[in-house]
Amino acid sequence: MQNIKEEEVNRCQIQEWYPIFKSVSIKTLIHQLPESFIQYLLDDSGPFLLPVSVLNEDALPNRIHNPTDEEDFQVSEESEDEAEESSPPPSFPELELQVKESVKLLGGAVFPKLNWSSPKDSAWISTSGSLRCTTFSEIALLFRSSDSLVHDLCHAYDSCNDKSSSRPHNFFLALRKWYPSLKPEMEFRCFVRNQKLVGISQREVTTFYPILLEKKNGLLLQIQGFFNNHVRTKFESENYVFDVYITNDERVKIVDFNTWGGFTLSLLFTWEELEHIHSEGDDSVEFRIVEDYCGVRPGLKTAVPHDYLDTSQGSGWDQFLRNAADEELRQQSTEAGA
Repeated sequence: MQNIKEEEVNRCQIQEWYPIFKSVSIKTLIHQLPESFIQYLLDDSGPFLLPVSVLNEDALPNRIHNPTDEEDFQVSEESEDEAEESSPPPSFPELELQVKESVKLLGGAVFPKLNWSSPKDSAWISTSGSLRCTTFSEIALLFRSSDSLVHDLCHAYDSCNDKSSSRPHNFFLALRKWYPSLKPEMEFRCFVRNQKLVGISQREVTTFYPILLEKKNGLLLQIQGFFNNHVRTKFESENYVFDVYITNDERVKIVDFNTWGGFTLSLLFTWEELEHIHSEGDDSVEFRIVEDYCGVRPGLKTAVPHDYLDTSQGSGWDQFLRNAADEELRQQSTEAGA
């Protein structure tokens, strides 16, 4: 595995690459975050507190007051000195107003991310069970609950051989337009080595999508053409990874950029395999998808309750196990009839 440089990590920050690829990406508005908000995300010394909303837009519904629930619960009285010493709840009115305006411009709903990462591991805690946000308070809830964002906040350069800092100078909040009809099977991870596209992997590898078997050759040609026309000469790193989404009308959209190696998942490949593709002068692109129920990789889902990640009908481990059982029965029937 090659050594990663800080400049390569920096190129993969959304505020760096989005202006270059804006015309072929998901509509996004970006705000620089105040350092006070970063310290709020990092502070684990006290209770879990959400910022006070100046717009009265709370992330969670107000708790219904029920006196019978409080019979066995007593609050200890604080002394006047203790009350004076307690810190006021956090509030970020200027940022909240900026977010409200951006959410409105993006159609009323967004999914948020920091410089590199989104809070995918905390989707289960939101009222929608997803990363869909309509208010600043909902964004703060996801960010404050996420362990994934600790990578951006404290460990972004840990895989760099020329590491000089543990974090970037500035952090940014990227608000990306929410599309409720996005299909997870149409997102793909593309691996570029020596500025050549060497591999493509299905991004959602925890599920078998039969339709991909039919579309595989056409999808390969689409992604290759997109890379040659829009990415190859514009992204400065020699080795990197980028994710794309293919829309219903067959347009290719860039979702994200990542470094080659480091914290980036290789999905249906191993990094060793990717290093040796083209080693014999073959310029073909290896395209891998999950080709049956037995090929899924459930361990590659982020460490959150699986049923909370996808709350749509038919999702969850119960459906996965049903599909696997059906596939096993089908194979047994085929073998019995052979």
